[in-house]
Amino acid sequence: MRNPETLAHQAGRRIRGQPLCSRPRWRRGAAGRRKFQSKRLGRVSSRSGRMKLHCEVEVISRHLPALGLRNRGKGVRAVLSLCQQTPGSLPRPRFRGEPGGQHPACLLISTLKDKRGTRYELKENIEQFFTKFVDEGKATVRLKEPPVDICLSKANSSSLKGFLSAVRLAHRGCDIETPLLTLTPVKTSEFEKFKTKMVITSKKDYPLSKNFPYSLEHLQTSYCGLVRVDMRMLCLKNLRKLDLSHNHIKKLPATIGDLVHLQELNLNDNHLESFSVALCQSTLQQSLRSLDLSKNKIKALPVQFCQLQELTDLKLDDNELIRFPFKMGQLKNLRFLSAARNKLPFLPSEFKNLSLEYLDLFGNTFEQPKVLPDIMLQAPLTLLESSARTVLYNRIPYDPGIIPFHLCQDLGTAKTCVCGRFCLNSFIQGTATMNLHSVAHTVVLVDNMGGTEAPIISYFCSLACYVNSSDMLN
Repeated sequence: MRNPETLAHQAGRRIRGQPLCSRPRWRRGAAGRRKFQSKRLGRVSSRSGRMKLHCEVEVISRHLPALGLRNRGKGVRAVLSLCQQTPGSLPRPRFRGEPGGQHPACLLISTLKDKRGTRYELKENIEQFFTKFVDEGKATVRLKEPPVDICLSKANSSSLKGFLSAVRLAHRGCDIETPLLTLTPVKTSEFEKFKTKMVITSKKDYPLSKNFPYSLEHLQTSYCGLVRVDMRMLCLKNLRKLDLSHNHIKKLPATIGDLVHLQELNLNDNHLESFSVALCQSTLQQSLRSLDLSKNKIKALPVQFCQLQELTDLKLDDNELIRFPFKMGQLKNLRFLSAARNKLPFLPSEFKNLSLEYLDLFGNTFEQPKVLPDIMLQAPLTLLESSARTVLYNRIPYDPGIIPFHLCQDLGTAKTCVCGRFCLNSFIQGTATMNLHSVAHTVVLVDNMGGTEAPIISYFCSLACYVNSSDMLN
């Protein structure tokens, strides 16, 4: 027989002051009507977890602009609590049909420097809620008196939604059945939940039974024997630095791209064989600054990798790379590139467009430039080749909704001639030697002989372009 208390809880039939029966006295439909009547009387239940919120808070006075002053524009760690107006008072039992709310709730904002907190009235005192970015843990509550905006950020999104729901009820004067907190100073231990950095360097320290603090901005889990990325990490929306080095990870989930603030990603010394296209086309395009993929088993990076245009530091040492993405030159912000001890035979033609501060290509299997070029010219040009060149040269927009997907892929892999035009399948491919000091201020020697030169591929869209550039090839 099922526990009657469990049955009553599931049906929402817990009534203050009334004992639970061994047999339910009404059906589920009646319980629904009872709940509706309860709402009309202003009684809405709320879980106790909604009574407190940990986040960053900035209180902005709306009088400052009129006085020619500006707010400092930076939030502080705080604990927000929904409390009783009368300290120490508890909500008395109420009966069916009785209006609630004898002790209106207030909002208490406590900080580490002010543990007693600042109290704000809530009942009929909220002018507006701003919740457009609530899924990112941000919201603003605009009060009438005093005329301030309470800006919340870096909150757990689900906790924030629940807390705002309770604040709305308090503003309307509805009774929140869960007992509100008392106006007591917040303990120092409460602020320890605002942890922004966590470093774990052994299996025994890895948390298995509890979640990571939602406020983390820097997480390192090295030497933990991870074979996959822990999905709990992907819920840390404030994460800026993620270090998963020295593990056994073989594949990265595409949802890493949902970490919209991620700036540094360290995957050094894992078992990765690729870096997915989905990650290259995620929000990492706007946020990722540093990427360490060294000591893995990567043989090639996708063409779309060059869409990570905010990258400044890229480490690819000790992989099995046989080529760079041929549009490498599109990484305009790249300043540090290290790809030592790989299997690179040559550099792509757009490599010369880079502007680096540091370059390390030591220990690669660079080939000697070929004396004769590879000629793959088409005469006359095919319709595909001619139309592709026209679309790319005139920068005509295209997408899979306009042309077939495989044609979009072909256009995305088009080669750039030294004259600046594009070619698809009709071109001349030649190799030349390039001094790496032309693209980097500091260059690590490419071999034990003290060389700083490497072979680079060049493409020519026509025989005329090849002839005009023959001096460069020599």
